[in-house]
Amino acid sequence: MPEKQNIEYKQSWRDEYLKWVCGFANAQGGQIFIGIDDKESVTGVDDYKKLMEDIPNKAVNHLGLVVDVNLHQKGGKHYIEIDVPVSNIPISYHGIYHYRSGSTKQELKGTALHDFLLKKIGRTWDDTPMNHANIEDIDETAVASFLKAAIKSGRIYPAADKDDLNTLLQNLELITPDGKLKAAAILLFGKKPMRYFIHSYFKIGRFGVSDADLRFQDTIEGNIFEMVDRVIRLLKERYLISPISYEGIQRIEKLEYPEAALREAVLNAIVHKDYTSTTIQLSVYDDKLMLWNPGKLPADIPLEKLKEKHASHPRNKHVAEVFFRAGYIESWGRGIEKIITACREAGLPEPLFEEAWGGVVVTFLKDIYTDEYLTGLGLEERFKKALLFTKSNTSITNAQYQNLFNVSKRTASNDLQLLMEKNLLLKIGTTGKGTYYILQRGNKGAIESL
Repeated sequence: MPEKQNIEYKQSWRDEYLKWVCGFANAQGGQIFIGIDDKESVTGVDDYKKLMEDIPNKAVNHLGLVVDVNLHQKGGKHYIEIDVPVSNIPISYHGIYHYRSGSTKQELKGTALHDFLLKKIGRTWDDTPMNHANIEDIDETAVASFLKAAIKSGRIYPAADKDDLNTLLQNLELITPDGKLKAAAILLFGKKPMRYFIHSYFKIGRFGVSDADLRFQDTIEGNIFEMVDRVIRLLKERYLISPISYEGIQRIEKLEYPEAALREAVLNAIVHKDYTSTTIQLSVYDDKLMLWNPGKLPADIPLEKLKEKHASHPRNKHVAEVFFRAGYIESWGRGIEKIITACREAGLPEPLFEEAWGGVVVTFLKDIYTDEYLTGLGLEERFKKALLFTKSNTSITNAQYQNLFNVSKRTASNDLQLLMEKNLLLKIGTTGKGTYYILQRGNKGAIESL
């Protein structure tokens, strides 16, 4: 069995491997095999009798953890299995907390450590009481907007709008038993959340040809429950184009990016943001839109697993619960799937998801004809350059293709034909000098065929 989330192979024992024991205990538990190499071959251990005593004693003495240590034999060679249970309390090794994520061990620091410690005791950051806040800090108009949405979604009791504000906040677990507002209450419904959380606003910028070319920008302040609608409204009014088309005599205006995907991405960013860090930043370019959200992914959901089905692990559980009750999000970890599906249905490429600058970046592309996206598809360099040339020059001819790559007319014809078969180029004309090729725009097949 190859190394994976909960298995580690070591040919011999070293005390520093207690860090791996610590990492497994803080994650989902696991097994460490001593005397087996990475190729699953049993290399054996000679001092197995001593290790059978030392390992469990060291786990207790250094970690305060009881582990099962089992002796196995294969082909006349002995190897040891260390079975590490999940710990319900945080485990540290010499004061340092380790966590097993994927096939690697991480040393938890800063915000990641803070979130981990809260999670182990069943709390999240937004559960923190705000000692200097009071009920007068709550905007009842925002609460009324939430109640209207939640009752419509059927995820709150029908008579909730008859409750007084204090009772409602108690039922939503946004206030402590002794009457102190929690951080989530201020973020969700506060009149001026920035008074308590200086980075709780949302920044949008419109850029030109480069990041240095900032054309204009806006900041959206106020409670985060109403922030989603305000961000989408501003995008539609000031930042994005709505190309016009017709179905019969009916005029159709659609955003250049699907609104459903944008809304889901903005929701995810607001719900999962690390509010102890900086602000969310949305950068709009001619050919793409980038949404950066401060806050790393949960340690047990690495980036490569993000697009797969996974359990929902909200950084801010009370914030997520309120958005769920309002019908804005689901509780099944399907946000990324919804974003991808909406883009595909709109004939756009799948957004790019990356971890960068201490957070997560989602990049929406208008088309597949960008250097970044074509490189990710694994296209041959010649094909990629031909497509980018066509994008810059509106069209490409057979003669231009020959000159660009110093190839024969036959090779150029074959390459252009292949790009047509992949639904990347569209041929205009039949034969002769008047024939040229343009990009196949807005075609789902162009994406699906690659």
